[in-house]
Amino acid sequence: MGTQLHMHSHATLPFSPLNKTLISSPPLSFFSQRLQHNRAFGLAKNVNRDFKRRRDVGIVVASSSSNVALWESWKPEKGAKSPSLSDVVWPCVLASKGLFITIAPLGAVCAVLFATPSSPGARKYNMFMAQIGCAAIGVLAFSVFGPGWLARSAGLAAAIAFMILTGAVHPPAASLPILFIDVAKMQQLNFWYALFPGAAGCILLCLIQEVVMYLKNNFKF
Repeated sequence: MGTQLHMHSHATLPFSPLNKTLISSPPLSFFSQRLQHNRAFGLAKNVNRDFKRRRDVGIVVASSSSNVALWESWKPEKGAKSPSLSDVVWPCVLASKGLFITIAPLGAVCAVLFATPSSPGARKYNMFMAQIGCAAIGVLAFSVFGPGWLARSAGLAAAIAFMILTGAVHPPAASLPILFIDVAKMQQLNFWYALFPGAAGCILLCLIQEVVMYLKNNFKF
């Protein structure tokens, strides 16, 4: 019996290392899960690397596009057609006829009405609302603060705020408060300054603008 047990134990010895290996080693599913994990992790790293690369490229593209947009504002507008000779002559000739009241803001009004007639600043509502309101603000600023830098700065700031609040943005009107504060002859008009010379001059310029537009559309050369 002892011999049989000894032989039985020796018979199982050649298999015991294999059995031990099979028992102590992880199952096959562990390796497959590990392989899938490594593949997924590698894919995640590749995706993350690709995302970072695209993000960096996007930052570069966005930065370059912002720089391009910044410099584009310093260049002439693309696609603008060259004006004909009549488009230049009619506004220049007739604009001078409307400047019998020679104040600086009306020169800017001429540029807006005749050079960019379709711009927001050339709208009649914007023009007259801003001209009357900003002129009145100049009178009030002078009455409260007197002549000096405080009246100029307060009048200009209030004029810009008025145009924004009323939706009547007309750039030439922003200079009306400063004109009233600095010119003694204008101060003699008091609140009549709200209507003359700014608003009265704009009425004349609007009439001349209609003539200019008619000539530009019907008498081209």
